[in-house]
Amino acid sequence: MTPLPRFRRRPFAVLSILLTVLAMVIVPAASSSAADPGWWNPVARPAPDSEINVTGEPFKGTDAQGRVRGFVDAHDHLMSNEGFGGRLICGKPFSEQGVADALKDCPEHYPDGTLAIFDFITKGGDGKHDPNGWPTFKDWPAHDSLTHQQNYYAWVERAWRGGQRVLVNDLVTNGVICSVYFFKDRGCDEMTAIRLEAQKTYDMQAYIDKMYGGPGKGWFRIVTDSAQAREVIKQGKLAVVLGVETSEPFGCKQILDIAQCSKEDIDRGLDELHKLGVRSMFLCHKFDNALCGVRFDEGALGTAINVGQFLSTGTFWKTEQCTGPQHDNPIGLAAAPEAQKQLPAGVAVPSYASNAQCNSRGLTDLGEYAVRGMMKRKMMLEVDHMSVKAAGRAFDILETESYPGVISSHSWMDSEWSERVYKLGGFIAQYMSGSEGFSAEAKSKDALRDKYGVGLGYGTDMNGVGGWPGPRGAGTPNPVKYPFRSTDGGSVIDKQTTGQRTWDLNTDGASHYGLVPDWIEDIRNVGGQGVVDDLFKGAESYLGTWGASERHKAGVNLAAGAPTSASSAEWNPFTSYASGRAVDGDTGSRWASDWSDDQWLQIDLGSTNLVKRVTLNWERAYGKGYRIEVSSDGTNWQSAWSTTTGDGGLDTALFDGVSARYVRVHGVQRGTKWGYSLYEVGVYSS
Repeated sequence: MTPLPRFRRRPFAVLSILLTVLAMVIVPAASSSAADPGWWNPVARPAPDSEINVTGEPFKGTDAQGRVRGFVDAHDHLMSNEGFGGRLICGKPFSEQGVADALKDCPEHYPDGTLAIFDFITKGGDGKHDPNGWPTFKDWPAHDSLTHQQNYYAWVERAWRGGQRVLVNDLVTNGVICSVYFFKDRGCDEMTAIRLEAQKTYDMQAYIDKMYGGPGKGWFRIVTDSAQAREVIKQGKLAVVLGVETSEPFGCKQILDIAQCSKEDIDRGLDELHKLGVRSMFLCHKFDNALCGVRFDEGALGTAINVGQFLSTGTFWKTEQCTGPQHDNPIGLAAAPEAQKQLPAGVAVPSYASNAQCNSRGLTDLGEYAVRGMMKRKMMLEVDHMSVKAAGRAFDILETESYPGVISSHSWMDSEWSERVYKLGGFIAQYMSGSEGFSAEAKSKDALRDKYGVGLGYGTDMNGVGGWPGPRGAGTPNPVKYPFRSTDGGSVIDKQTTGQRTWDLNTDGASHYGLVPDWIEDIRNVGGQGVVDDLFKGAESYLGTWGASERHKAGVNLAAGAPTSASSAEWNPFTSYASGRAVDGDTGSRWASDWSDDQWLQIDLGSTNLVKRVTLNWERAYGKGYRIEVSSDGTNWQSAWSTTTGDGGLDTALFDGVSARYVRVHGVQRGTKWGYSLYEVGVYSS
């Protein structure tokens, strides 16, 4: 075999070959995927547009235990610009015409904000500001400007890239504010606005999908059950849940304390909202309605809302002394001159006793019907904004069914009820306040969250006219240092730029939704990694509450129709108050004892069962002190649960499961001069 001829290579040629080989080792081989910008980047973002200023792939999937990771915003208002008549919140979260059309001021704010009436009512001063949004953004969005768009889609995208995995979009409006505000583009019917905002949310999903190549491909995914949400998060995307926060849902206002809706209206309304995709809602907000009384607003804002309540309902708020440690916000006596001018001649806002801090209006019969209707549809009840009297009754109802679907989404519930929420399996989020205050509030409930193994959420309430964290100042000893890494460690986050404006949380505060990751980094600096870790567990806890609500089935009432006996039964020639009336399933009949203490009602379950929960629906003659006793033979009894502070209404006794055939309600102290009287008693194994 003849050898191949040998060629001498010049030094430059050899060096070129070596460099080529080295490049092949260091740089991945060219392929079609090398030019792929990553699934998280759109293939056709509008130009010009806001920057995102986040690099790195958003994390996907779950942890080793199958739990989702990420933050949850349990209270935001993406589409509030469509509520209140369409001109209260200026700008839009997206526009087919682009960022310049989306981020522009209301027409009446030009040229200098002189007619920005709601702006100066909420912010003070004269309302004057530079109305130009894109591209300069001189005066808005800002942490203290409550009338300008903060939820532009690209800013929400930045929050998602920074680790948020659940966003609750509360569809919101207020018919009274709409009717008295000078500028509007449409009518003030609340349900019409809710329908429009729901549709606009679906439109925003389609708008983002289009950037990513078609339906279902974008990062913004509206979900209607917890399994869908988990799958979306597994893909690394943002699960968007629809909620409702409005003052007169289903038209359920009250005028002079007379309800303007019926049970049929409530059923139709709940069915419609559920079909739209709504899975959580408030039953009352700001004004007392036909369903429930509200938790007051304070100071001048409270006075203004009280005026609105009168204009809407013909009644001002009414107060009473609280019966327990919980109380509503003090109304305060601060004047609100512009609002008070709207009152008819001779009508004035009443004064209120300082020792009467509870709304006398609680949960009405229609409100109870709505709560039970939400449970039937596996919807979650928002208790923020309910008066303590209304919320207390709502808790009673949820506890009788062991229903976990209860949420406090933005620090408007009396905090003393936190454990009651967690016992049910509910979820709590704090209002997006400054990092110092937020961290302190979070740490005050550390032990409680550890006890129940839950995470924490935040409620940004953006576009909700609430105000957001201001700047801590460039000179603060522990500022946010840009760039920083996301909580999961996989992304790098720099200062956010839109048009000609770049925001810095240290000097600008939380001016818009895109600064949520910066605010979380500020919490890490101020409150420590532990607070952020609890927030990062928030999405799993929220979905846990939602999933448990979906799976909930009211337990079998072991007492229904069971044999009973009692220490006594009140005699009446016209009706029977026999013991069996308390287990006949008829809330119009009842057992009533003689008018003395030490009375009991005994139920024979027929066989030994696990007993964990007993519910009692008291008539006016209730037990202040009583015990739940159990027995396997009807002779030897043990106490499973007791109270000395019973207050009537619906009571639920929860205790560790015990095997028993017989259950006895043993009254030891009456709450009235009469005996003990129960409409119904339920006994459950769950």
